[in-house]
Amino acid sequence: MSTVTAAGADARPDTAAHKALFASAIGYAMDGFDLLILGFMLRAISAELGLTPPQAGSLVTWTLVGAVVGGILFGILSDYYGRVRVLTWTILLFAVFTGLCAFAQGYWDLLVYRTIAGLGLGGEFGIGMTLVAEAWPASKRARACSYVALGWQAGVLLAALVTPALLPVIGWRGMFIVGLIPGVIAFVVRWYVGEPKIFLERARTTPAMPLKLLVKDAATTKISLGMLILCAVQNFGYYGVMIWMPNYLATQFKFGLTQSSLWTAVTILGMAVGIFVFGLFADRVGRRPALLTFQAGAFVMVLVYSQLTGETALLIGGAVMGLFVNGMLGGYGALLSELYPTEARATAENVLFNLGRGVGGFGPVVVGALATGYGFSVAIALLAVIYLIDIVATLALIPERKGAALE
Repeated sequence: MSTVTAAGADARPDTAAHKALFASAIGYAMDGFDLLILGFMLRAISAELGLTPPQAGSLVTWTLVGAVVGGILFGILSDYYGRVRVLTWTILLFAVFTGLCAFAQGYWDLLVYRTIAGLGLGGEFGIGMTLVAEAWPASKRARACSYVALGWQAGVLLAALVTPALLPVIGWRGMFIVGLIPGVIAFVVRWYVGEPKIFLERARTTPAMPLKLLVKDAATTKISLGMLILCAVQNFGYYGVMIWMPNYLATQFKFGLTQSSLWTAVTILGMAVGIFVFGLFADRVGRRPALLTFQAGAFVMVLVYSQLTGETALLIGGAVMGLFVNGMLGGYGALLSELYPTEARATAENVLFNLGRGVGGFGPVVVGALATGYGFSVAIALLAVIYLIDIVATLALIPERKGAALE
């Protein structure tokens, strides 16, 4: 059977596998680019449209709420109609409504556009990860999924580098127009990439409701709870740090836009290294040991970072913190794909990760509230606690699936 062959230790990724990886990584890069430029543009948007700080923060939160709904919807549709077809739909939806943000006249219409764009954003991660996991051999599955996650980092790095240059020239409306580019990519993906063989073999057996397979018995429900916790911690920590950190650096250390952009770029590079290393590490030693190593590293580094004050220390510390905090992103695609059958794989990837993303969407709100009451340093330090929860969940709820053939 092709799934067993593909899982062989000596199997090599074929042309179809590389095409799947390219399409998924590019789509995810566009997501990362869009979400980070929003963080950089909040001040300019607020000034022109007269938004209050809670309204500005809610634009991020509701984008992520849309991602939860889109993740559930498009994950299920992908298990019915195919990974490539539905991935194309999500990219188009994301591109069109990101472009419409450029024409917003006030808070409410902008909020609607951001929420609907979030639907497309939510669909892309799980479907792209599923597409890659099903196309690549088991011995290289974690690293392949980590390459998809690197697409996000490439997108946010590009945003950090070009926003300071473009924003003063084309304004925040012009930046949203740039978000139409993924629409072109969608057509390329649909033409260029084929469905994985394992999906085509199992397509006729898709059950009436793939969502039920996530809680089909006690053992599966336990795993789903564990993965939900891991995905929630991952997103809460990431958004809590990345959305508020430029503001933290500006208020606490008087960083300007260029300095904040440099910090963001260096931190993102650290995250990229972490994701790359995690994929190789997880393929070599297993998913659980890799997760536990990075979770412990994230706990320590968030605490350490909250005590740093010098500009150089903040740059270096940001890179190391980013390595651990976001390195684990490289592992979820492979792990989720190995824990659930083909009939519900995209549903599991999208539902669990995006429910976690929905919880993570409150990271900026919680960090902002803590910062108001206790100061940014305390707020950042308190983020470390969530990684202790992560460690407990991994030890108690997550089984090892290194090298497993997909079912």
